[in-house]
Amino acid sequence: MKTIGLLGGMSWESSALYYRILNEAVKEHLGGLHSARCVMLSVDFAEIERLQMAGEWERAGTLLAEEARRIEAAGAELLLLCTNTMHKLAPQIEESINIPFLHIADATGVAIRREGLRTVGLLGTRFTMEEDFYADRLRKRWNLEVFIPKPANRQIVHQIIYEELVLGIVREESRREYLRIIDDLRRRGAEGIIEGCTEIGMLIGPEHTDVPLFDTTRIHALAAVEAALSE
Repeated sequence: MKTIGLLGGMSWESSALYYRILNEAVKEHLGGLHSARCVMLSVDFAEIERLQMAGEWERAGTLLAEEARRIEAAGAELLLLCTNTMHKLAPQIEESINIPFLHIADATGVAIRREGLRTVGLLGTRFTMEEDFYADRLRKRWNLEVFIPKPANRQIVHQIIYEELVLGIVREESRREYLRIIDDLRRRGAEGIIEGCTEIGMLIGPEHTDVPLFDTTRIHALAAVEAALSE
């Protein structure tokens, strides 16, 4: 079993989900008392959020690249960046390490294609929804058509993430708003919905809608287990 490196804390709420999913999946695969071999470095999200809002992406990339090198030095044999938004900096992080980097959008693209879907809606922070680093990767590498919410709905999705979900707050009112936005994306042609922020799965699950959901936290963690257990 390879040692999985986790660069987390963005937020710690979803990083805790990564840790649980990794261990549950390894136990399911290997049985008995088996658990995942992993190394986690969890950053202070307040610092990351401040750099995001200030547009200081280069500085954020330098910080995360340094932390990625520390994870590699601790013995990790592959790396997960436990956040969708900060994959904006994936090239800078990949260049800083010598171990495989498992990109969350690629793991998600594989999962969507396995289900035979071609058209999806994307929910996430405004950075993930509005910039090219995520949706364009899905379009170019996985031949997917990607819709994002209308501007007013994008603001709602983003605000709920930063003011509630990253703080571990799950509100029924916010769930209703997300379901309304999901229904709008479905009416526009989305066959499934990417939960493109690692906290969204805390709010919306398969029990809340009949639209196929792609929980990027679970998808990413399970892809890591598959890689860790492969020869």
